[in-house]
Amino acid sequence: MKHTIIKTEEQYDTSLERLEQIFDADPTTKDGQEAELLALLIENYEEEHYSVDSPDPIVAVKIRMEELQLRQKDLVGIVGSKGIVSEILNKKRKLTVSMIRNLSERLKLQPKILIQDYEIN
Repeated sequence: MKHTIIKTEEQYDTSLERLEQIFDADPTTKDGQEAELLALLIENYEEEHYSVDSPDPIVAVKIRMEELQLRQKDLVGIVGSKGIVSEILNKKRKLTVSMIRNLSERLKLQPKILIQDYEIN
C-alpha cells in the first residue's frame, strides 16, 4: 500500500483503520515498516489538526506530583524552602531557571512545559 502525507479527515480515518490492522506486526516485516510509517503520518496529522496546548507550568507540576504521589513538602530542597514551594504552587512567585532544571529532572517534565509564561496572583 502506498502512503502519502495525510491531508483530509477521510485519509486520517483510513490510516487509523489500517494501522489498527497491522499494529502488532514485527517491525522487520513489510507490515511492520508500514505500521511505523503510518504512525508517523498519523502523528503529523494529529499535531497539525488536534494539537493540545501544554498545561500551565504549575498545573503540570501539580499533576505530576499527584501521579508520583508527592506532597508539597517533597519539593523542599528541589525548589527551595517550604515557603518558596508554597509561593510557587500558589502562583505567588515565578519559577527560576534553576527551579525549572530541578523540577524537570526530579519530576521528569520537559523543560519546554516549565518555561512557559504564566500569571502570578
